[in-house]
Amino acid sequence: MTWETIIGLEVHAQLSTESKIFCSCSTRFGDEPNSNTCPVCLGLPGALPVLNWRAVELGARAALALGLHINERSIFARKNYFYPDLPKGYQISQYDQPFSADGVLEIMTAERDEAGHAREWRPMTVQITRLHLEEDAGKNVHEGLPDVDRFSYIDLNRAGTPLAEIVTEPDFRSSWEAYDYVNHVRRALQWVGASEADMEKGNLRCEANVSVRRKGDTKFGTKVELKNLNSVRFMQRAIEFEVHRHIATLESGGRLVQETRLWDERAAETRAMRSKEEAHDYRYFPEPDLPPLVVTNDFIEQVRGSMPELPAPRAKRFSKQYGLSFADASQLTAERSLADYYEAAVESSGGNARATANWIRSELLRELENTGVTAEKSPIPAVELGALVRMIDEGKISGKQGKDVLVEMFASGRGAAAVVAERGLVQLSDTSEIDRLIDGVMAANPEQLEHYRAGKEALFGFFVGQVLKASKGKANPKIVNERLREKLRS
Repeated sequence: MTWETIIGLEVHAQLSTESKIFCSCSTRFGDEPNSNTCPVCLGLPGALPVLNWRAVELGARAALALGLHINERSIFARKNYFYPDLPKGYQISQYDQPFSADGVLEIMTAERDEAGHAREWRPMTVQITRLHLEEDAGKNVHEGLPDVDRFSYIDLNRAGTPLAEIVTEPDFRSSWEAYDYVNHVRRALQWVGASEADMEKGNLRCEANVSVRRKGDTKFGTKVELKNLNSVRFMQRAIEFEVHRHIATLESGGRLVQETRLWDERAAETRAMRSKEEAHDYRYFPEPDLPPLVVTNDFIEQVRGSMPELPAPRAKRFSKQYGLSFADASQLTAERSLADYYEAAVESSGGNARATANWIRSELLRELENTGVTAEKSPIPAVELGALVRMIDEGKISGKQGKDVLVEMFASGRGAAAVVAERGLVQLSDTSEIDRLIDGVMAANPEQLEHYRAGKEALFGFFVGQVLKASKGKANPKIVNERLREKLRS
């Protein structure tokens, strides 16, 4: 507890354009290597970049979703470095005049127990230094191809895809705070349609700058950059490893080196990649082939007006309007399509918000996860999920029957009423018919009836079971309990 962890994050999000940022080549994922290239993204002499305005629009959506101020004027710059997957020998990025800056973002975070379960959620304010626009490099491939022990393969399909780089201040004090922040950013970018933010496809990558210092010190320690983290969980694990490595090194009298390190998931450790560059190593200078990027207030307001209600405000509204806990509201706003689905289902259910939330969280999401389907493509439309909740509320079927009905609805795509009718599941709620069944059970079990009235109240469950059995499971359990108690007393 004598050490304090300091973490700053950089998130690179690929913007959801159909073409690259400075040329018309496709950004489609999974195409044949090097098939989506042209003289511009290959860096051939004489080829000139032309800015893709859709990338600017999506960058603005991302900036506004994260609480950043969009600058009226920004400058593209050349970031010079040599790497095999960067054919020009420089990357077109932004440096001292970025697209947007000075963001303040509130997220919810929590420390976890040993199993990774959140203990207590609390708000946290994160300062975002900047969000700037840039092009991506290509990809070095080191496995799955012949002679990889002797050759490196290069796929330049990704070279030139548009990125938004989001840089924070060193505001994080634990790996779980960093974990919650990246998940918040990923959800916000997906929510406003700025990026697919799919880490498996490589269109969201994060880098963490990690250092430690003695508690009470104001000077930062030697930092290490963790690069190319393609999973939020890997990032959290890598940060934890680095924190322990830093502390162990310093407490043993060792010295840390500022460097870039990679996370090896198989070995569950980081390893050195290269020494860490400073800004002057990149020899930034303004890109001579691109004019300054100028956006107007009208453009910014137009983008702002086209954006949906953001996830954090929507989760707060769900808690207030529908009486949901923070955890439930957060889960239902994890994806925009799920939040839309929930509200449509609530309306169809007749307004039973809590029951609808419970059925989605406990039953529907399990089916969706098992089949890898999103709420948007659910075989059960929101109106039909609401109809199922309403049928249970009205006592037409029991909650236990409802679970079986939902599974059948998911498998067949049929509506709630159709499945219930087909299976003959409509509950018996006619009190006169239930009274007749109760009378028959009491007459058939005189000995048990005598014991019950003599004080053996545990037999009440026996009578309930016999009535339900006589109704072939169709009698409404609530009405059975009410009518049975009354008749057993008389």
